[in-house]
Amino acid sequence: MSTTGWVILGAVVVIVIWAISVYNGLVAMRQRTNQAFADIDVQLKQRHDLIPNLVETVKGYAAHESGTLEAVIQARNTAIAAPGVEQKVAAENMLTGALGKLFALSENYPNLKANANFQQLQSDLSDIENKLAASRRFFNNAVQEYNTGIQVFPASLFAGMFGFAQRPFFDLGTDRTQLEQAPSVKF
Repeated sequence: MSTTGWVILGAVVVIVIWAISVYNGLVAMRQRTNQAFADIDVQLKQRHDLIPNLVETVKGYAAHESGTLEAVIQARNTAIAAPGVEQKVAAENMLTGALGKLFALSENYPNLKANANFQQLQSDLSDIENKLAASRRFFNNAVQEYNTGIQVFPASLFAGMFGFAQRPFFDLGTDRTQLEQAPSVKF
């Protein structure tokens, strides 16, 4: 084999090794994204598991507020059944709104607000919400890295061929503006 043949063979081997490296990097980023979403799912399941206990506790004090309680249960069931990221985001936003109404309802019932079980459930839910926020940040960071990875040259040449598609962020949507506003304190 001539020197030119060896050079061509060496170039082909380098290109193949490079393509394998790019592919493996994309697979690793996709797996990190999948793992990050699984972490969110764990937190969401814990959140969903707390809600029936919370509703039952409120029901004992505010049984005539059935519309609010039914809205929370319906939002929970919708959130559990949501199949994809976009659907989960929409369902979880709806559930967050329903829970907000439930906690606002507790302001009208001092005995409920003072109930130790209600306070513990509220504390547990707050803890889960904090963990969920951290999981969302990790997921969105993993999605950003993955989406960037499949768009940069030269990986973008191979990404489409191997089935790598952009992933959506776990975005709070319109509720973000409410969450980013500082609470107002009035005396």
